[in-house]
Amino acid sequence: MEVHVRRGDTLWHYSQLFHIPLELVMDSNPGIQPNELKPGQVVQIPGFVTTTRVVQKGDSFWALASAQRLKVDALLLLNPDIDPNKLQIGQIIQVPVRVTTPIVDGKQPYNFQKMRNDLQKLAAIYPFMERRKIGNSVRGLPLYDLRIGQGKRKVQVNASFHANEWITTAILMSFLNEYLLSLTNQFPIKGLPTMPIYMQTELSAVPMVDPDGVELVLNGPPANMEEKLIKLNKGSRDFSGWKANIRGVDLNKQFPANWEFEATRKPQAPASRDFPGYDPLSEPETKAMANLVRKETFDRLLALHTQGKEFYWGYEGLEPAESEELANRLARVSGYKAVRYVDSHSGYKDWFIQEFRKPGFTIELGEGQNPLPLNQFDEMYEAASAILINSLV
Repeated sequence: MEVHVRRGDTLWHYSQLFHIPLELVMDSNPGIQPNELKPGQVVQIPGFVTTTRVVQKGDSFWALASAQRLKVDALLLLNPDIDPNKLQIGQIIQVPVRVTTPIVDGKQPYNFQKMRNDLQKLAAIYPFMERRKIGNSVRGLPLYDLRIGQGKRKVQVNASFHANEWITTAILMSFLNEYLLSLTNQFPIKGLPTMPIYMQTELSAVPMVDPDGVELVLNGPPANMEEKLIKLNKGSRDFSGWKANIRGVDLNKQFPANWEFEATRKPQAPASRDFPGYDPLSEPETKAMANLVRKETFDRLLALHTQGKEFYWGYEGLEPAESEELANRLARVSGYKAVRYVDSHSGYKDWFIQEFRKPGFTIELGEGQNPLPLNQFDEMYEAASAILINSLV
């Protein structure tokens, strides 16, 4: 929500006026010096939207402010040219409304366009969330990295490395929405107050690593690639089981962690699943994800996948000692089984542990056969939200 600065206004005053933590107001206005506000300057207030109201009989600024649990000055701020003592029936006024319900509806086939639309809405309501582009898919769709928090600890979370696991994007986007709501409305998640987490931890979230693949699974092949993709899909027009990117490369088999060994026991040519590529990091999506962690000093990494109700936290004995303690905590809060080693290589988590010796986790949400049905969403979300909020502590 935008407001225009009046003489004498401060960011601290806006924080008190709208009951929003000062840090969130400051982070929503990164180019503004908090002690040098100028009349007429535009300031973003997170967690609010503006609605218009036609003045009815009996309306007053006091009554309207009370209905929104705000001070009258909040209405005066949004309506500087209106005399509150001379309201007229039919007059149009601006009313600030606190956002208290989620924007994201994850219980639906969640494609790239739905994600992008939700990101635009979230960015408008919560401008302290930074949205970056870290690269593009094969077909040029942007890969977004969302940043929330200002602490020294950095945690990277990603989803939809695999196309038919698109529900993980819906899970992660729903969690981001809950986290943003909790910050502006000051309620805990799984018993954990979130403002201290915001101050201690910076969350990096890439909600859809394989947007081309997700679009293929949910919307079918693009016309100019239809014949080729049907051939790679063994003649089937049903792409619901497609796991790879649009070029038939499994993005989570692309990283240089024993890639050469893994490549000998996987498909040798592009396919709907499991082909690791002709070389590691050959795909634009995996290059972007590798560059992301090379550029940043992440302390932890979590990759959301499906299925199995378990997670993997070790790789070749290279994981640090703190990984086990964190794995035990995540198992306890989620009910998922913590598995140290599996017979698998060249995954994003594997490479992260190998290269940086930091805790990495592959989270296998839900159970059954991919793509998992939406009727598992609530149960999966309960486990995922517990894992994600605890990973930030």
